[in-house]
Amino acid sequence: MSEVKAELDRLMDTFMGAFTNTGGRVPNLEVIREVFIPEGMIIANVGAEPRIYDLDGFIEPRAKMLTDGKLTEFSEWEVSAETKIVGTVAHRFSHYRKSGCLDGEPFEGAGHKTTQYVQTKAGWRMCSMVWDDE
Repeated sequence: MSEVKAELDRLMDTFMGAFTNTGGRVPNLEVIREVFIPEGMIIANVGAEPRIYDLDGFIEPRAKMLTDGKLTEFSEWEVSAETKIVGTVAHRFSHYRKSGCLDGEPFEGAGHKTTQYVQTKAGWRMCSMVWDDE
């Protein structure tokens, strides 16, 4: 079980690190396709209505924003997490923080993510994620 937990930790670290553009680092959002199943779903449950994305719909606008100077010095990281593994499925509830500069204005924030994982022939992969900012 500890090997599975370590793999799920690695997947989450890879996902969170994909957005980092601090210190001139170039974000690598393409790794999201490696940590998710191709049919993965990502939902922003922030505001009046949930925004539901497939992988392309999620990656494309964020890649632009993180490389065109709009969102700079950005990073987000997990503060804490609870993970439940049952057979070939797993669920993780995370608290995260983020910081950066949006349109030149520094900001900090936090929120929660809930992530579901499935074991595939290629190994463990994320299949869905929902987040809400505090």
